[in-house]
Amino acid sequence: MSTIPALRPPSSSGGETPTGDEPTVATAAVTPASATASRPGPQGPLDLLRRALGDRPTSQHRRPLTPEQRTARRRRRIRFGVLGGIASVVLLPLLMLGFGWLFFAVPTPDEAVNNQVALISYADGSQLTRLVPEQGNRTKVATEQIPVPVRNAVLSAEDRSFYSNPGFDFSGIARAAWNQLRGGVGGGSTITQQYVKNALVGDQVSIWRKYKELIISLKVSQQKSKDEILTDYLNTIYFGRGAYGIQSASQAYFGKNVAQLTAPEGALLAGVIQSPSRWDPALDPAKAVQRWDFVMDGMVSQGWLSPAERAAATFPATAQRRTGSSGSFSDSRGHVVNAVKAELDSLGISDQEFSQDGLRITTTIDPAQQQKAVDAAHQTLAGQPGNLRSAVVAVDPRSGGIKAYYGGDNGVGLDYARVRKQPGSTFKPFVALAALMHDPPIGLGTTFNGKEQKGLRNADGADCARCDVKQAMTISNNVVFTTLAAKVGPDSVAAAAKAAGITSPLDDPDARLALGNKEITPLELASAYATIADGGVWHSPHVISSIVTSDNRVLYQAPESSGERRFSVQVARNVTEAMLGVAPNDGLELPGDQPVAAKTGTVQSRFDGENNDAWMSGFTPTLSTTVWIGTDMNSPIRTASGRPIEGATVPGKVWQRFMSDAVEDEPTKGFGTFTPIGEAPSELPPNAPTTSATPTPSASAEPSVPPSGSQVPPPPPPDPAAPPADESTAPAPDQQGDPSEGRTLFGGNPGTTTTTPPASDAEPGLQDCSTTPCG
Repeated sequence: MSTIPALRPPSSSGGETPTGDEPTVATAAVTPASATASRPGPQGPLDLLRRALGDRPTSQHRRPLTPEQRTARRRRRIRFGVLGGIASVVLLPLLMLGFGWLFFAVPTPDEAVNNQVALISYADGSQLTRLVPEQGNRTKVATEQIPVPVRNAVLSAEDRSFYSNPGFDFSGIARAAWNQLRGGVGGGSTITQQYVKNALVGDQVSIWRKYKELIISLKVSQQKSKDEILTDYLNTIYFGRGAYGIQSASQAYFGKNVAQLTAPEGALLAGVIQSPSRWDPALDPAKAVQRWDFVMDGMVSQGWLSPAERAAATFPATAQRRTGSSGSFSDSRGHVVNAVKAELDSLGISDQEFSQDGLRITTTIDPAQQQKAVDAAHQTLAGQPGNLRSAVVAVDPRSGGIKAYYGGDNGVGLDYARVRKQPGSTFKPFVALAALMHDPPIGLGTTFNGKEQKGLRNADGADCARCDVKQAMTISNNVVFTTLAAKVGPDSVAAAAKAAGITSPLDDPDARLALGNKEITPLELASAYATIADGGVWHSPHVISSIVTSDNRVLYQAPESSGERRFSVQVARNVTEAMLGVAPNDGLELPGDQPVAAKTGTVQSRFDGENNDAWMSGFTPTLSTTVWIGTDMNSPIRTASGRPIEGATVPGKVWQRFMSDAVEDEPTKGFGTFTPIGEAPSELPPNAPTTSATPTPSASAEPSVPPSGSQVPPPPPPDPAAPPADESTAPAPDQQGDPSEGRTLFGGNPGTTTTTPPASDAEPGLQDCSTTPCG
């Protein structure tokens, strides 16, 4: 048998060379990983990537890279990074350009103008009006109809390199992007970009809008000539005065066709393009001249106007500015549109933006309630003297949203819902409010002497020997409320009215403020009564619920907040309680036993026995409505039969008719539990009305209210022979109510005021005539 030779281990010196006598045995050599990696064979994607980057496959036995290899690998990585960055800078914009080119369409001039149309809608989404540049305030013209000097003036004002630039300004776009990244705004635009911006309604400050603007500007520049782009631009832009396009602007400013415009006239129109509300000569002549000089000098610098022509040019005269635009109304709806515009201005949205930015405005106006308000006024005033004017405003107490707004039938005339008039006895609830918030509070059960005094009288049937605050409110006793106003302090009465929502000045008040001797508007009164109806929470009265642009960006959304608490629920409920007897006493109840808190008011004329203004204001838990009746000339108001109009008659009937229809579909809802503050009111009716003839002022009494603007003569001094009025009955200590109620706005005892004011505090011409005729 064969013998396996013994193997000799290698020597420690690294191995010996075998001699020829020793047998040679093949041994398996250990191959290092680096050798394996160099061999050809299947390799994974990771290995290939590493090889491309100069890396060797990972191994715990990998030989370290030499300095030369590390330098080479670093250079390769830098090279690939640079190439990747260049690809991102070049390929990504090209990719975005390609997508934009495919998906962004070029709008027509008509589409551009349609995107500028403002839509005003009712609360239910139905259309109130569409303010659109129709025929008459936009007429398209051809390029040849626009004189060359006029075109040059526009280029001087807006884009002097128009015919040489590619349709967009990269530096302007970059500047705008950089400003926006830093939180600012701005950036230049060419005329092509401005045209595209108007077409897209592109006032949104964003890089995305600039991107769209760039793409469409490129497409427009490819598809149209420069003359076509300029003409489209001049046929679509807004020039102010309700004029869209150069032709209608020429008519609005100069009363002539565009073909007849001179270079100075064209420069004026070109100057107003950027900001019509700033550079219209009718609004700011100095700025208009400054802008005109800039345009004219720019024409000279570009060689479009000779220095001699510039020196001879004078600032052109313009036609009288007329407001209004297509979609406005000459009937009662015009006041609603104007109320919307006024609120837009208060929200910081200019008339230019309103006319140019394609706004979609949703109002709080309920179309059904609006029609009922108009119908109630028309039906009640049918057959009455033609000089009578009326206003009806209905406010939702829970939100402050105006549900119905009738300011008269002449939509381009006075808006009587915002005309200030003396409110008469509709101001008495604010006296009760101040009394309840007084320290200590004066409750509805506090009694007073309600008999006539020297120089101060009540309407026929409103006398009472002693009556509490609620009884005095029901019959509208002037003496009681003038006394109460003096007791709590006239300044406190004014503060109470302002807390409720009256915003008109009530400067230098005295005790006669209880009789409404300061002017307010029907809108203010409806809002203030709504605060009482909502338990002392004031909501800003508003007619706009939302504003959205044509590209669905929300510019404004009426806040759905809980409002601002002005006084406590208990105080508000006590004021409401004081007013609950007025409507039944005056025959103005609502159907279905719907509880209603109300107050009438009548302001006497300077002519004895006549009245100038009559009011009715009242609320349910869901609707507060004020009605005013008067004239343009502050003249006496009479019915067709010749009787003086009082708060309970014509305005009361308008109010009752509207409110009966407005709440007919609502379930009967009370005002909540009544917890009296101070002494509780009596459950007994007021003193029975007297049946004597209407009292005649004494010979020593002053005449009735003088004409508006005249000086009021000083009232007569107190009659020393007249007996003093009884002191008011102080509430019992255990009937004071919560001493913390209502003391955030008013506090402290006036101290120096007397329970009964002197006769000099009363003005005989301001008594309440809401129950029976005066004089």
